[in-house]
Amino acid sequence: MFLAELLASSLRMAVPILLTALGAVFTERAGVVNIGLEGMMIAGSFMGALGSYYYGPYFGLLLAMIAGLFMALIHAVNTVTFRVDQIVSGVAINILAYGGCRFLSLAIFKMATTSPRVSGLPKIDIPGLNIGFLKPLVSGVSPVIILALLLVPVSSFIINRTVFGLRLRSVGENPLAADTLGIDVFKMKYAGVLISGALAGLSGAYLALEHTGMYVEGMTQGKGFIALAAMIFGNWEPVGALWASLLFGFSEALSFRVVEGGAIPYQFIKMIPYVLTLAVLTGVVKKSTAPAADGVPYERGLK
Repeated sequence: MFLAELLASSLRMAVPILLTALGAVFTERAGVVNIGLEGMMIAGSFMGALGSYYYGPYFGLLLAMIAGLFMALIHAVNTVTFRVDQIVSGVAINILAYGGCRFLSLAIFKMATTSPRVSGLPKIDIPGLNIGFLKPLVSGVSPVIILALLLVPVSSFIINRTVFGLRLRSVGENPLAADTLGIDVFKMKYAGVLISGALAGLSGAYLALEHTGMYVEGMTQGKGFIALAAMIFGNWEPVGALWASLLFGFSEALSFRVVEGGAIPYQFIKMIPYVLTLAVLTGVVKKSTAPAADGVPYERGLK
């Protein structure tokens, strides 16, 4: 039973990383680096809590995705249209989201760092599997978990088997050649960034509605950056991002279990996911193959 509960906890912890990592796959396959995913998650967590507080959890999810889209639009305008350095723009997005959500929380809820308690999504029991060892994995499941798992094959199919995915990948590999063939490079880059923002916003809402039941300042705890590491570890592929996210989720869930035992200092245990992130980036990044034009601004008429 302990193992089943650990696996169920790992899945819950992996979902916000997975959703954001899937978004990262789309934006980086389009050739745009988006380290502003953390800020988009922050915006999604606040707006998700705000929407749920006033109109219910489903409206909260919708509002969170709109917030992520808005932040992504700012990043796309900066990097695609005006060719601002993509790292600088991402850092600015993170700062804007942090300060903006703090201001809005104080203005709306009269509290700078938290919101009131909000209602979460109704839980689902998967029929036919609610027995024995599987019970913790299939009972009381959030609809967002099911959606996140379904998005993996859907994203893989879109990227690898559709015209849209082919154009997206061509823009990330060789935008000049794609432009020569009549593909709207700027439109595809915008599409990749906006998809990443919507998924990051949904991820933030999941944290607020399902993990804590409220918005808490700093609740993302660097998960946007961990999602980038999962995307790199997964070699810029949705299925790879899934397994990497599960690995990070398992490390976080394990850290909670070890903390409960009290044998090791709390601070060291909480370091596990971040140490794993550093290990992945230092040990795997050189073996992974990024899109050839990833992070390179494109200007029509220039080679």
